[in-house]
Amino acid sequence: MSAPARAGVFIYAKDLPRLAAFYAAVLGLRQVHADDDIAVLASPDLQLLVHRIPAHIAAAIHIETPPVRREDCAIKFFATVPSLADAGTTAASHGGQLFDERWQGPGFVVCNAMDPEGNVFQVRESRP
Repeated sequence: MSAPARAGVFIYAKDLPRLAAFYAAVLGLRQVHADDDIAVLASPDLQLLVHRIPAHIAAAIHIETPPVRREDCAIKFFATVPSLADAGTTAASHGGQLFDERWQGPGFVVCNAMDPEGNVFQVRESRP
């Protein structure tokens, strides 16, 4: 990446490699930096930073398999994907899921999704 991003999303992760791999695969992002504490994923439209939760805090967090949906968050991001069907297949193969309910907007269809740690976000597919 030639310059710092002007905007992005920051997600805390108990399992940094797993969550970074999930978002890279589902959202079509490429990893532009990684170390023990952070993975920086990017596309022309989005920069996503996945940051490891400190060990003393992570020890008190239990992630179930399959994950339990976290609905008590005050913010939810969205990203556009080429195909909701493909995103759903990819999400499932990486420990997350797309939910069945869909909403139409002007030029897109959207649905909620969940990552392997239960964080909820939205994916959108452009429609003519």
